[in-house]
Amino acid sequence: MYSLFKIWQQVGVLLAVVLLCIGCSSVPSVSYNPWQTVSVPTDANLQDIAFTDNPQHGWLVGSNSTLLETTDGGQTWQPRTLELEDQKYLFSSVSFSGQEGWLAGEPSILLHTTDAGKSWSRIPLSEKLPGNPNTIVALGSQSAEMTTDVGAIYKTIDGGKTWKAMVQEAVGVLRNIARSSDGKYLAVSAKGNFYSTWEPGQNAWLGHNRNSSRRVQNMGFGKDGRLWMLARGGQIQFTKPEKLDEWENADNPEVSASWGLLDLAYRTPEEIWVAGGSGNLLCSHDGGKTWQKDREVEDVPSNFYKIVFLTPEQGFIIGQRGILLKYQQPDQTA
Repeated sequence: MYSLFKIWQQVGVLLAVVLLCIGCSSVPSVSYNPWQTVSVPTDANLQDIAFTDNPQHGWLVGSNSTLLETTDGGQTWQPRTLELEDQKYLFSSVSFSGQEGWLAGEPSILLHTTDAGKSWSRIPLSEKLPGNPNTIVALGSQSAEMTTDVGAIYKTIDGGKTWKAMVQEAVGVLRNIARSSDGKYLAVSAKGNFYSTWEPGQNAWLGHNRNSSRRVQNMGFGKDGRLWMLARGGQIQFTKPEKLDEWENADNPEVSASWGLLDLAYRTPEEIWVAGGSGNLLCSHDGGKTWQKDREVEDVPSNFYKIVFLTPEQGFIIGQRGILLKYQQPDQTA
């Protein structure tokens, strides 16, 4: 009996060693960590960031009516209070074109500024608006495009006085939505079981089934003419260049990881960053062919769920509970 116990004990030890080795990441580390954690005076969940035509002057928005302003390129932030009714809003999107900016959120709210945020005016929205404002993109003088959380798309060219519906019907409750620089849209369904596309001139969204058994987490437009897709289980996939209906083979940069990938952003057409749960951050310098891991940010106690590169030199990663990372240009590539 004793020898049998010893045998099973040894088997248990071997299994533990095997599982430990499986759990070890084989992804190489980046040679330089370009991300600096920035102190932000809030523990709210941040949602979006935008800058005026002055790269030192920007705005950061989030839950609990959080509105923060920076005048030093995002190194420090100061809270700003808006004169709104006694209600907390989730500010989900902010965008600027020059000095003119827009801020959207829920319950249904849309704000507009023409003086870089010195003053904000509320834009009335119809009670029949399908869903709550979700994203807003400033397109130029008095012009902006707004989406709702059920996929309605509206455009104004007169500062929000009137809006034109760009699609006849909303697409349904969304997980996320993305817009390309030329006005195309990608929308992922709330359950991640399909996605939809729309481009200017179409009357309705075009639905697409996901191409694997894994539910879609997020999608977007790349700087290299491709679409990208993040699926459950840490899976990354790209379309073929200029063939947006043909998907390349899926990749799992870190097969053993249990955390999910939440967002992807291009710093350049070749350099791609992917953020995920539990402070995980991956980088590719060859358009997604190979990946490296930024292990110096793993101790940041947050899920990283949004990456924004305003320029190749100015980028931010947004996380939970007031976590914000700022991109620092490496000396060797400055």
